[in-house]
Amino acid sequence: MSARRILRSWWLEVVSLLVALVVFVVPFVFILLTASKTVSESARLGFTLPTTWEILGNLGQVLSARNGMMVNAMRNSLLLTVSSVTLIVFLSAMVGYLLQRRQDRWATLASALMLAGLVVPPAIVPTIYVLQSIGLFKTLFGMILVEVAIMMPFAVMVFRTFVSAIPRELDEAAIMDGASPITLFMKVIFPLLRPAMITVIVVASVGIYNDFTGPLYFLPGSDNATVQLTLFEFQSQWSTQWNLLFADVLLITIPPFVMFIFFQRQMVAGMTAGAVKG
Repeated sequence: MSARRILRSWWLEVVSLLVALVVFVVPFVFILLTASKTVSESARLGFTLPTTWEILGNLGQVLSARNGMMVNAMRNSLLLTVSSVTLIVFLSAMVGYLLQRRQDRWATLASALMLAGLVVPPAIVPTIYVLQSIGLFKTLFGMILVEVAIMMPFAVMVFRTFVSAIPRELDEAAIMDGASPITLFMKVIFPLLRPAMITVIVVASVGIYNDFTGPLYFLPGSDNATVQLTLFEFQSQWSTQWNLLFADVLLITIPPFVMFIFFQRQMVAGMTAGAVKG
């Protein structure tokens, strides 16, 4: 009986690895091979090795196209992602801690609003109207505020769940030692939120970096283009040059791919932390 269970578990692992290989590895290898081919070879869209590896030349053409539009887009995406994630982490950690520690109707109302933020989709036209009214439409700072508003409900839920595993006695001990509320949060609670922070940083970074509709609606203009919008901009130009188009895709894919490789364990730990008290 035990041998059957071991065999069944072994087959389940093999099937899971095959599914992961087909879904994740094979598309990435196809992108890499196509981005390494010449124009004529890439036009066949075949899963074959290139005759000559032209990946460096193709990447150079992508980076220099349209007066370095891709370089400018990478800079915009970097500023947008880093600034938004920094605000999301600090604001969501404070809100999550407060909502978990307070047990009154205002905290219940705020929790309901955060839950609604996870369910209700963003409204495009009213958001544009608000940004135009305050003079932040077509600005990077306005786009940062939009990304923070979209990602904060998820981040608050993650931090609130993690804070529930931190005993209240720790707060009481710090207060008895004379710590102010800000000192209590910054020096006692915030350092303990590291697993949740890694989860929020990875998920929010990938989500903001890969956001296409947000910059398309709220940050128009070629000077404000992000890396995802370069595919939209270059699609008509390189519709017959698949090697350059896939080289662009490769440049866009590498940063989140590397981030997931290095932080996947910490992200899983942060998602499950606080799920069980004890």
